Amino acid sequence: MSRAAQPETAPAVEAVGLGKHYGHSWGLQDCSVQVPKGAISALLGPNGSGKTTLLRMVAGFATASAGSVRVLGRAPAQSEEFLASVGYLAQEMPLYRRLNVAEHLELGRRLNRRWDDGAARGRLTALRVPFDRPVATLSGGQRAQVALALAVAKTPDVLLLDEPVAALDPLARAEFLASLAAAAAGTGLTVLLSSHLLRDVEQVCDHVVLLASSRVQLCATTEALVSCHKVLLGPRRGPSGCERSFDVVRATHTERQSRLLVRSPGPALGPSWEVFEADLEEIVLAYMGQGRDGGAIAAGPLSLLSTTGGAR
Repeated sequence: MSRAAQPETAPAVEAVGLGKHYGHSWGLQDCSVQVPKGAISALLGPNGSGKTTLLRMVAGFATASAGSVRVLGRAPAQSEEFLASVGYLAQEMPLYRRLNVAEHLELGRRLNRRWDDGAARGRLTALRVPFDRPVATLSGGQRAQVALALAVAKTPDVLLLDEPVAALDPLARAEFLASLAAAAAGTGLTVLLSSHLLRDVEQVCDHVVLLASSRVQLCATTEALVSCHKVLLGPRRGPSGCERSFDVVRATHTERQSRLLVRSPGPALGPSWEVFEADLEEIVLAYMGQGRDGGAIAAGPLSLLSTTGGAR
């Protein structure tokens, strides 16, 4: 299916009850998510939460034990048409260490029918990446940029990135993410970016999928997440009306004060309570922390699956 033929309202990636079983445990369980078309979506979660498992099933590299996943309206398959529409960049950034950058570009041109050689060369030239040096002699940041240029030059409709910045220093991470945002801008490219570095990705992502304890805890646009959560600050006391009325995601207490992160707050709470905006990092860490503890999320997982479109 070409980009022009894809229904505009359909999500780029949709999983329903998706699960993957390894021996006696689930690597991913009951995963239902929608990634809007054209979004850069952050796939967040602690190590072992199922991020790589989800990406591999979306790419068609692993089969599901339960549920289903569709990419651009189709089930993943090892067909030429499907593989041309999806790009996948693993954390190891699989490059041929003895080949130079120019040889990688030539190999990409020969193997990919939708290859955009001019864009790849222009991007690497602008970044001053040498074309005549074996990739083994490049810095980690330069190798990451080469891998990203190759993945984008394939001109996929969906680009899957598995922890691509985990091993990079802060400057190299910032440069990589800036290049990713520039590559996606205005092209309709959908990106699903796995990471556990929230501060690094929140500047370029407009959608969040959070996995914890092998389950989905959040799936929504960043705008929706921030707008439907608030921080309440008030005097410490027993269970109050606000705690009975709202979904409390996390509560912390001092001797005199209570601080509540709540979902969908309603009317004014009275003069004893102050209401503050919650930032994305606090929201994500609250859900992640409760999921890691193995207990139920107090407010329940949040999945705004009706959200479509990635506004950047």
